[in-house]
Amino acid sequence: MEAFIRFTNQTQGRDRLFRAAQYTCMLLRYLLEPKADKEEVVTKLKTLESSVSAGRKWFRLGNVVHALQATRQSMRAVDLVPRVCLTLANLNRVVYFVCDTVLWGRSVGLAPGVNREKWRLWAARHYCCSLLLSLLRDLYEVSRQMGQVARDRAVGEKSPSQDPLGYSVADEETEWLQSFLLLLFHSLRKHPPLLLDTVKNLGDILIPLDQLGIYKSNPGIIGLGGLVSSVAGIVTVAWPHLRLKTP
Repeated sequence: MEAFIRFTNQTQGRDRLFRAAQYTCMLLRYLLEPKADKEEVVTKLKTLESSVSAGRKWFRLGNVVHALQATRQSMRAVDLVPRVCLTLANLNRVVYFVCDTVLWGRSVGLAPGVNREKWRLWAARHYCCSLLLSLLRDLYEVSRQMGQVARDRAVGEKSPSQDPLGYSVADEETEWLQSFLLLLFHSLRKHPPLLLDTVKNLGDILIPLDQLGIYKSNPGIIGLGGLVSSVAGIVTVAWPHLRLKTP
């Protein structure tokens, strides 16, 4: 109970819970819409989803400051690739949160003259850039982990110098794919923070890609991706040691 209280006392914790509820409503609404006797439930889910989405905007009002602080921290990273990727990603997050704040001001009547569609497009572009840069950092870390696991396994292994009789190119390709997937599995299993960060960014990237028309998805896929991403975010907030650290 104390852990739950500490979690909900954090702004990020409350936002993750609201976010999970929002995308759960979206996913359930998509699954129930084809059923003729579920119109009332679908309407209630749509209303709840809209209310939760509006409520989440209050939690994001101070995120510009957090993104600026994260930018300063990422600039101190020792490794060049994470330093560049995270710094640019956090700068894009700053612009995204500025756009989000402007849109919030329009929704509450503080800035009625704001072009909503234009600012939503800008927000989606910078959100997408931030996620792509974060995924690039994740891929870099995954490749490093896979290389380390491969080197560790190669120390005590001896492979035969000659191929067995009847060995074909197809067998070689199949073996390579199996080896790659096995190596990827062991690398991510040994590094849970990297797995959670990658899953979170992959789940989130569907949202701006759909908004920008780059890759159109249905509400079910977006809802599922958002829910998975939110759960991964909840885990990292509840257990900070599972958050991917900047080297």
